[in-house]
Amino acid sequence: MTNSGYFTGGHVRLDPQFDIASDPQGKARAGAGHVTFEPSARTNWHTHPIGQLLLVTAGRGFVQKAGEPAQVIQAGDVVWIAADEKHWHGAAKDTMMSHFAINEAEDGEVVTWLEPVSDEDYLQAQI
Repeated sequence: MTNSGYFTGGHVRLDPQFDIASDPQGKARAGAGHVTFEPSARTNWHTHPIGQLLLVTAGRGFVQKAGEPAQVIQAGDVVWIAADEKHWHGAAKDTMMSHFAINEAEDGEVVTWLEPVSDEDYLQAQI
């Protein structure tokens, strides 16, 4: 995936590992992708109806939940994002970051995309 309207700051690559849409019976609720963020790349703010599990596989980055300070994440970290919790995640400004993102769908939806993370908010996370 090239940069879409859901990412800012740099290129993001998404490699689906298993996809809800690929279930021929249409009963699957879980999906996962391996996501690689170039330095400074990050998601927009977003939520997940059932939550999201992040398994960081390489590099260093940040995850920030609305109203909380950003948290440093690096290879080996596991992060749980609660249902409907507004958050963003991405790479540090000086290194890439990759993670597996595992989500479940509710009524066919896995994510609600919101506004971009401002450069000011992103740079504040670096402190």
